[in-house]
Amino acid sequence: MSHRRWGRWLLALPMAVLALATVYPLAFTLNVAMKTRREYVLDRFSLADALRFENIGAAWNSVGMARYLANSVGVVTASVLLLLLFGSMAGFALSQLRFRGSSVLFLCCLAALFVPFQVIMVPLARVMADAGLVDTYPGLVLAYVAQFLPFTIFLMTSYYKTIPTEIIDAARIDGNSVYGVYRRIMLPLGTPALLSVGILDALFCWNDVLIALLLMPSAEHRTLMVGVTSLRGQYSDDIPTFASGVLIAAVPVLVIYLFLQRQIADGVAAGATKG
Repeated sequence: MSHRRWGRWLLALPMAVLALATVYPLAFTLNVAMKTRREYVLDRFSLADALRFENIGAAWNSVGMARYLANSVGVVTASVLLLLLFGSMAGFALSQLRFRGSSVLFLCCLAALFVPFQVIMVPLARVMADAGLVDTYPGLVLAYVAQFLPFTIFLMTSYYKTIPTEIIDAARIDGNSVYGVYRRIMLPLGTPALLSVGILDALFCWNDVLIALLLMPSAEHRTLMVGVTSLRGQYSDDIPTFASGVLIAAVPVLVIYLFLQRQIADGVAAGATKG
């Protein structure tokens, strides 16, 4: 029993340190957002004297955070819908349909996961500029789809491989076409994976700064995360206001995580299943 207890402590201590390292930046940002500029300059690590929400209101009204929030919601929604559509169709084809080159295509999707965005950043900007898609919402949506589609295909293919092929064969015997099998069989069965992958894709698109900053130079088309970075430049000497903007951008992500953390964990584990 003593050895088991020591084993639990040895496991709990690193987890506690990891949890503290994760929670502390958020708690520090919240504490800074509640301070006045004078309090922050005098002692940035001390606790705020009172709960003040003036900084949050100033951050929301100063640089058009409401417009940036609407931009992010629209872009993320369109990107996630396209990612789920193309990812589920590709996952169904790569996992259940037998055609020449399917293994090579799947390996290409896996290889794309290992290519950092910084490697393709300049060619992507040139292609978008030549196509007239710079500083447009469709251009940003297409960039997100291109960046995160390999990840979506990988998880959906891994999930669809766990579905018995007998179900597909029975649907084809009943007279369903390939599209009918996809719409009537694969989509309903893949709902758990679609929900998990959709949440992960939404978090990726929401937290992105580099792609949005590269393709959306004008102020009116900025996403929320880019708007927060501009807040840092405008209020470089007012850190509490900048911290308030960070909190505004983090609240939707925190809400998604608190209510859908189980689906997020399932999405991370979906790629580990073997069919």
